[in-house]
Amino acid sequence: MSEPQTPVPSGLRRALARAERSVTLDAGEAEVLLSARGLADGDPLDRLLTVASRVRDAGLASAGRPGIVTYSRKVFIPLTHLCRDRCHYCTFVTTPGQLRREGRAPFLSPDEVLEIARQGAALGCKEALFTLGDRPEDRWPVAAEWLEAHGFDSTLGYLRAMAIRVLEETGLLPHLNPGVMTWEEVQRLKPVSASMGMMLETTATRLWSERSGPHHGSPDKEPRVRLRVLEDAGRSAVPFTTGVLLGIGETPAERVDAVLRIRAAHSRHGHVQEVIVQNFRAKPRTAMAAHDDLALQEYVAAVAVTRLLLGPRARVQAPPNLSDSTELGLLLRAGVDDWGGVSPLTPDHVNPERPWPHIDTLAALTAESGFTLRERLAAGPRYVLEPEPWLDPRVRPHVAALAGPDGLAVEGRVPAGLPWQEPDEAWTSSGRVDLHVEVDTVGRTADRRSDFDAVYGDWAELRSRTEEARDGSSTALAVGDPEVRAALRRAEVDPAGLSDAQYLALLGADGPDLAALTALADAVRRDVNGDDVTYVVNRNVNFTNVCYTGCRFCAFAQRRTDADAYTLSLSEVGDRVDRAWAAGATEICMQGGIHPDLPGTAYLDLIGEVKRRQPEIHLHAFSPMEIVNAAARTGLSFEDFLLAAKDAGLDSVPGTAAEILDDEVRWVLTKGKLPAATWLEIIGTAHRVGIPTTSTMMYGHVDTPAHWVAHLRTLARQQDETGGFTEFVLLPFVHHNSPIYLAGVARPGPTVRENRAVHAVARLLLHGRIPNVQTSWVKLGDAGTRAVLQGGANDLGGTLMEETISRMAGSENGSLKTIAELEATAAAIGRPARQRTTDYGTPSDERLATARSDAGRQALTLSITPV
Repeated sequence: MSEPQTPVPSGLRRALARAERSVTLDAGEAEVLLSARGLADGDPLDRLLTVASRVRDAGLASAGRPGIVTYSRKVFIPLTHLCRDRCHYCTFVTTPGQLRREGRAPFLSPDEVLEIARQGAALGCKEALFTLGDRPEDRWPVAAEWLEAHGFDSTLGYLRAMAIRVLEETGLLPHLNPGVMTWEEVQRLKPVSASMGMMLETTATRLWSERSGPHHGSPDKEPRVRLRVLEDAGRSAVPFTTGVLLGIGETPAERVDAVLRIRAAHSRHGHVQEVIVQNFRAKPRTAMAAHDDLALQEYVAAVAVTRLLLGPRARVQAPPNLSDSTELGLLLRAGVDDWGGVSPLTPDHVNPERPWPHIDTLAALTAESGFTLRERLAAGPRYVLEPEPWLDPRVRPHVAALAGPDGLAVEGRVPAGLPWQEPDEAWTSSGRVDLHVEVDTVGRTADRRSDFDAVYGDWAELRSRTEEARDGSSTALAVGDPEVRAALRRAEVDPAGLSDAQYLALLGADGPDLAALTALADAVRRDVNGDDVTYVVNRNVNFTNVCYTGCRFCAFAQRRTDADAYTLSLSEVGDRVDRAWAAGATEICMQGGIHPDLPGTAYLDLIGEVKRRQPEIHLHAFSPMEIVNAAARTGLSFEDFLLAAKDAGLDSVPGTAAEILDDEVRWVLTKGKLPAATWLEIIGTAHRVGIPTTSTMMYGHVDTPAHWVAHLRTLARQQDETGGFTEFVLLPFVHHNSPIYLAGVARPGPTVRENRAVHAVARLLLHGRIPNVQTSWVKLGDAGTRAVLQGGANDLGGTLMEETISRMAGSENGSLKTIAELEATAAAIGRPARQRTTDYGTPSDERLATARSDAGRQALTLSITPV
């Protein structure tokens, strides 16, 4: 007589039935499934594993590798065992005293790093897994002293240098596990690695905040911080490994939440290449030595639920050395399709008590479950086969040398070192190099770039995130509104002294209230600038429109393979500079896309070419996003790059790439662009090293007037701190060809009323800080330009000669204004016009005469013909 089965709770029965019908599970159902137990036929856990196996098998078949389970043949390089965190279960981390007793230095030396890598390469390893503690220099003086003595400013700076040496001298592909990184640090490390990783571990904040929690005292284990790193890696298109650590005190609901947060990040960015489901194992001589290991069936259920939540396309990994060899088949039944990195040389330094299984043994155990074990690379097959934008061009040759046609590793191939930095001759022209002319004469090849949907993301999610925020935000207040009148009375006395609520009231002004606001702003402008309408004779040079930052508002950016893509050679840039000088220009404004294939010296090369051609011309160049790119390519800090650029001849920096300085708005507008804090850091650094900048705001898309006030406040604070802004430039959103507008997310730019109000409020709020308010004739047209010049603006910008960015977006106001046209704009409102230099001085007599000569006028006209 058989024993009676334990009754299955009704909630678990329903959840299992829904999973078996392939119904999408909600968080509650997933939590219930975590309780499944029993491996006999028909038991809840047995049924759960059957479903998980089916989902995994469907994903492998869809990926074109049915029955293939993967692993990475690696060496483990523990760059340092020092860490500023105090995780209660960790045996990887040690102290300086312990290192001294063992005769070890705070960091592996370069020779030690390379010796491990060379031995691994000889054994056919293809991945160099760099693991290290988080920012040990912040806690241990000995770490800071070692780094300084060896010429490095940080642990991550040393990591970057070692990754380059491993690439160049051994050919192993670095997979970097440096813990918590800033967005800027992700940019610096992406060019030297095939992939990166950081375990999310848990989203249970109480395990970090409460004194008894396993992460208490560990600043880098705050879930909010780790989730931010996961997002930043996605925005930066980094193939990323993450995962959960189970059994450290989290609840079932918290386990589900962590997996769902990983799933959400991946759905936004597509960057999570594998999710590790790691079981806690108690280690001796730790605070959690007496804590129970995670029970086997509890662990297996969690793996299976993770597979169901992540779906068939995800790669789910379980560390094979943290389970007994007899249990690996059970993990495969739970939906695992990857064993992670396994080393034939080095131990698992994080779990040294658990040796790796021999690779042949792992292959045999995998085969017993009906699968074939195949070697993969540090970057997953998807990212190997479709390297843009996932793999930096400096790393792609190293990856390609080890990859087969299926994106997996070529078994038995021995890595060999290759140069990391591409040669300088990468500076060649390509594509529609006369697009600045052809966009008006021939037109665009297509309405949008060819990878529109893949790059710009989930439009439904973006629409839902913006509709509520925008609802009612652009409605003008009633004419004669008492709040507006009260704010105007206060502004007459102290233009910059209003509250946020008062500036918001002014932004809603209409009718007579709007007329009163613009009249007041015009009076303030007159007190500061006089009646002169200023302008500069300049030329824009957009040296490339190839860009991979994924800005959803940008119609200018193209992939290298798109029909409208172009890159100018250095000589073509120089020719444009010569033509501008011949037209009487005093300024070159130079910006470009974030092109992945330009040499590391690209920005300094451009400065050199401009100054070689025309030493006296003012070079106003490189947005903060470009400065991030330059610093990442060269390995320099922002300050060191800016100092090098200044020495090379950079005169000032455009404060573009600001959009709206609010990250919630920025992450709707962009994917991989810099956070607001980084924009401010770069601008502040430029000011501190003596490089002035402009400031900007692009408005009228998914933002609200409250964002405009906050943006202006932020600029005012920055000016108080560093004092380097020369002007504020308002940039109305041009919607016609913008992806975010075509997808129905953004509105069609600001209204005429909003343009007038925001220029006027900018004049008031920035009074006493930023003296010049510039209008964009390209975006506003003649009538709009005249209106804002009568409401607070004092500057027309420049002749431009070449304007591709707004024209690609659909602006219909041309690419060039002659001096006569600019002066006619001022005359139409009864004001004198004055030609200025970039810093609002007076050009030399020679420049003034050249700009007005017949030869200068002819050169200006020729500037919009093909070179």
